[in-house]
Amino acid sequence: MIAVSHYLYRLVPFRPDMLVTGRTEAEAEIVDQHFAYLERLTKQGVVLMAGRTLNMGARTFGIVVFRAESDKEARLLMENDPAVRQRVMLAELFPFGLALWSENKGSGETR
Repeated sequence: MIAVSHYLYRLVPFRPDMLVTGRTEAEAEIVDQHFAYLERLTKQGVVLMAGRTLNMGARTFGIVVFRAESDKEARLLMENDPAVRQRVMLAELFPFGLALWSENKGSGETR
């Protein structure tokens, strides 16, 4: 049996004011690809959760928590994220110790 580990990558906009001044058309298209990539991995059971802070300033960031069989696989998953690959977002990878997980499948939307 292959051991599966958990990882997290932290995302920040490459262009710090992107969320303040708005995305360019190219950035918007790449962010849509980024979302589709993470959505596909979530449906496959690889991504456990993904989201971002709701502040719009320079301190905003997103995270993706996911499963991978090795550090190399985790790095490839992060580097293949369209927003990372096309330099709309900068990413940093961390091994992640998952301590608690809720099976409650709420809507995930914040109001």
